[in-house]
Amino acid sequence: MEEQKQEQPGLTDQLKEYIETRIKLARYQAIDKGTSFVANLVTEIFVLICIGMTFFFATITLALFLGHVLNSYWMGFGCVAILYFVLAMIVKAISNQYIEPRIINFLIKKIFKPKK
Repeated sequence: MEEQKQEQPGLTDQLKEYIETRIKLARYQAIDKGTSFVANLVTEIFVLICIGMTFFFATITLALFLGHVLNSYWMGFGCVAILYFVLAMIVKAISNQYIEPRIINFLIKKIFKPKK
């Protein structure tokens, strides 16, 4: 009787298959990370737009209220403009020390956050 030999894949074939599998896995992980990041970014942008619109309408309301109190709408809007100017100068003064590092850390955490 003849023994039938089944050829098992060689070491090089197994190594090629392993490398192909690792490449596929890396691609899938990159796609997963990228889509997760984009979805999170879209959500954050939507929330920021909603907050911005709320802030904008609250500003208009404050300006109209101050205009009513001061009996002059241009003075009400001028007070709000001065308030924003002072706020912008304060943010500019502290941005390098406090704001930029926090934004950088926030973005790094968003990019490298572990999957739940």
